[in-house]
Amino acid sequence: MNSSQPTSSIERNNEWVFNNVSFKGHEQVVFCHDEETGLKAIIGIHSTVLGPALGGTRMWAYENEGDALRDVLRLSRGMTFKAAISGLNLGGGKAVIIGDARTQKSEAMMEAFGRFVNSLSGRYITAEDVGINTSDMVSVKKFTDHVTGIPESMGGSGDPSPVTAFGVFNGMKAAAAFHWGNDSLEGKKVLVQGVGHVGETLVKHLTEAGAKVMISDIYADRLDHISSVYGAQICPVDKVYEADMDIYAPCALGATLNDKTIPLIKASIVAGAANNQLADENIHGKMLKERGIVYAPDFLINAGGLINVYSEIAHYSLEESLKKAAAIRDTTFWILEKAASLNITPHEAALQTAAERVAAAKMKMA
Repeated sequence: MNSSQPTSSIERNNEWVFNNVSFKGHEQVVFCHDEETGLKAIIGIHSTVLGPALGGTRMWAYENEGDALRDVLRLSRGMTFKAAISGLNLGGGKAVIIGDARTQKSEAMMEAFGRFVNSLSGRYITAEDVGINTSDMVSVKKFTDHVTGIPESMGGSGDPSPVTAFGVFNGMKAAAAFHWGNDSLEGKKVLVQGVGHVGETLVKHLTEAGAKVMISDIYADRLDHISSVYGAQICPVDKVYEADMDIYAPCALGATLNDKTIPLIKASIVAGAANNQLADENIHGKMLKERGIVYAPDFLINAGGLINVYSEIAHYSLEESLKKAAAIRDTTFWILEKAASLNITPHEAALQTAAERVAAAKMKMA
């Protein structure tokens, strides 16, 4: 794989450094290249302690392979803790395909990716994520059974976006109950950043709950569609963090909570669907806490999608998936209370809880 920077790999003190990206704790990282279709992908398997590593595939036009590697490492690690805190018997994995999903994706490319997934013999199970849809999973399934999120007509659970959004909505209500004393979102000003499939469904829930919804996205056609259907107010991309809002809901890519943005945010609550919202888990979680902003941990409240695709493995119904996603409200409220009682950040409290489950499973294996 070509990169704007030299490709090199060294190992030091149990820590790998590749393309100037350091990581440790991952069980396996696979670089995939199919010259015929133009596929360039990376599969990250963080942990299989609780079960096979299940996590979606994201297609994004990364500037270089170093950025793609950094993303897949963070995302796969997050999936381990997402499954653990949700009580699912799954490990953590993720995949990224480098390219523009709107112009470079093809059926042949997805089939080639399916062959790479199959080569891992079930250690990694894929599903859809940003830039990938259920029809892509059908292409992947031609060459592997280690895939979820396939259409309901083929016996799958279908698009996980609605269950993801429902879980985020419930996590947001928990944060509201913790901060304001009740979980009503009526009249609350909520800015949804990123209105893809998950973001749009979240907008629907918020509109029905009586919230005053603002939306922002890099794609004008999505903004026009969502605004016309739900009456949401459009917020320019460069004005998001300064907007007058009660709740900020990041639902696109991660790292939107950082040194530059946190001082600008006027919201009382951050609760969204994006993965890895904190650019630095320790620094930026504490910055939010110091500002009195309630943060609903992303890997907790966006677990609905994982719950939904896991139903294909555990064989439970959509109704059961929605019931489990609704339970995210109680778990989130408990985590926020735990963080307050221990005087730590909500992210630390959630991470601690998830890590304890993984550690307990390791003890049983020993």
